This record gives sequence, C-alpha cells and structure tokens, in this order.
Amino acid sequence: MKESKRILVTGGAGFLGSHLCDLLVSQDHEVLCVDNFYTGSRKNIAHLLSKPNFELLRHDVTFPLYVEVDQIYNLACPASPIHYQRHPVQTTRTSVSGAINMLGLAKRTKARIFQASTSEVYGDPQVHPQTEDYWGHVNPIGLRSCYDEGKRCAETLFFDYYRQYNLSIRVARIFNTYGPRMDPNDGRVISNFIVQALKGEDITLYGDGLQTRSFCYVDDLVDAFVRFMNCNEPDLTGPMNLGNPNEFTIKELAEKVISLTGTSSKIIYKPLPSDDPMQRQPDISLAKSKLNWEPNVQLDAGLIKTIAYFDKLLASS
Repeated sequence: MKESKRILVTGGAGFLGSHLCDLLVSQDHEVLCVDNFYTGSRKNIAHLLSKPNFELLRHDVTFPLYVEVDQIYNLACPASPIHYQRHPVQTTRTSVSGAINMLGLAKRTKARIFQASTSEVYGDPQVHPQTEDYWGHVNPIGLRSCYDEGKRCAETLFFDYYRQYNLSIRVARIFNTYGPRMDPNDGRVISNFIVQALKGEDITLYGDGLQTRSFCYVDDLVDAFVRFMNCNEPDLTGPMNLGNPNEFTIKELAEKVISLTGTSSKIIYKPLPSDDPMQRQPDISLAKSKLNWEPNVQLDAGLIKTIAYFDKLLASS
C-alpha cells in the first residue's frame, strides 16, 4: 500500500491542476488545492469538494503560504496568451514571486517541489526537435516575454535553491496540452478550433497554417507529472520535456477538427501574431528512459473526448 502524502497543488483549479488533483485524490493522498481563480474555475474541482481528502484554499502565490506538506506541485500561472498578455506584470510576478514563495515553503517543510515550466522557454526554436540542453531563442521584451521569461527565471530559482540549499526539485517543460476543462475563451488553438467548429463559424488560421505543434492529452501529462515527482533518483531534477512528440501542422489540426465535428465551417487565414513559434516538438528521450513514460492517447482519440466536453459545455451555456 502506498504511503499517503500531504500534497499542495498551486493553480489546482486550473485546467492541468484540476486533472492533477483528480489523480492525487484517487490515490488517497491529502490534497490541498490552492488557486486565486484568475484563470482557474471552481467548476473544475466542484466534484472534489465533498471528498474527505481534498481541501480548497483561495490564495495568491505571490504572497507567502504557511502550511505543512510533503510535496508541492507549482502550477500557478496564466498559461494562455490571451490571459497572460492581459496582465503581463502580474504574470511575471506569479512566475517569479510565486516560485520564491513556494521554494521557501519547500525549504522550510523539506518537501519535494515540482515546477510546471513550459516549452515556451525555447521561444521560436532554431533546434528541432527541442532537447533539454537547448537554451532557446526568446525575445526578452516581446508581448509573450512576461510568460516566457517569467518561466525561465523560475527555472533559474529552482536550480539555485537546489544548488544552494540541496532542495529536492523537479522541473518539467510542458508542451501543448489539451483535453476537457480547457477554457473555451483562452485563445489556444485546439479550444479555438473546436468552439468555432461546433458553432459553425469560420475556423481561423494564423499565418499559412504550416507552423507545427505537438499535442499531448491531459491524462498522459498528469501521469508523467506524478511519475516524475515520485521518481527517487536524487539527481533527476530535470529540466525534462513532457509532451507528445507526434507533430502536426496547424492546418492539419483544423482539418481533423472539421472532420471529427462534421461542421460546415470553412478555414480562413489571418496574419501571424508577434513571436509565434513556427515549430514546436519535444524530444522526450529523457522521460522515456527515466520515467518509462510516453503518451498513450493519440490526437484523434483525444480530440473526440475534448469535442464531447465542449459540445456539452456549449449546450448548457
């Protein structure tokens, strides 16, 4: 029988955080979900509120938190361009001050701490696919830099705490993830396409649609989170790429969504936004070798589940 741990999940009412809370609660851990509800939603964790091993706390990680825990998953930060560009200063504060506060908590409680970093640390990459030893190609003063550079600074802090205080850290670089509980208005490509298709609206492609992404289904990703956190190889700090290496053009994605929804929507083209990466594909060799992990859910199967979620959501709104 596995030992029950006290586990803090910051950003726990968000898309990824709520699925992580589901998994941890199902494993009989005591889960403290912390969220300020800037982008998270109570609806995402409403089904957990009656569970005796789940607790919800409204709190902003830019302020210190004093609790007793064994593990910390630091997921708190707006992750979609629409949200983080609306409040860029707060986004950087959440990444940097939030990391400092959670690292301080981990240091005091001797907890292992997991950082949800991002493939955005690679910027518009000049290396393909991206390996963890690539330093990236990032615009430090662009519209996306509040998120990109905030996450890069958080990684710096994690590794400095590891070197200076011997803190047990896990740093994961997350590539595009999708699934139920995505915000329909978050501006991400999969949610955009599905909502447009279900409403019978034109599907908007930016640029020529030949830029590529790799899409990981949320259940696969949170499985990797927990494997990484619980791997007891002491120097396995990361950074570690987590995502699905199967690469698709944005145009191919739009065509899949049109086919799977049966919509009459047409594809239209608009100019490419500033600093939008042209290609993004993870090299997951490290995760495969160290965690015995690779994604199981392929794009068509994941899209079917995600379309069903949005169909139900739109019908009830």
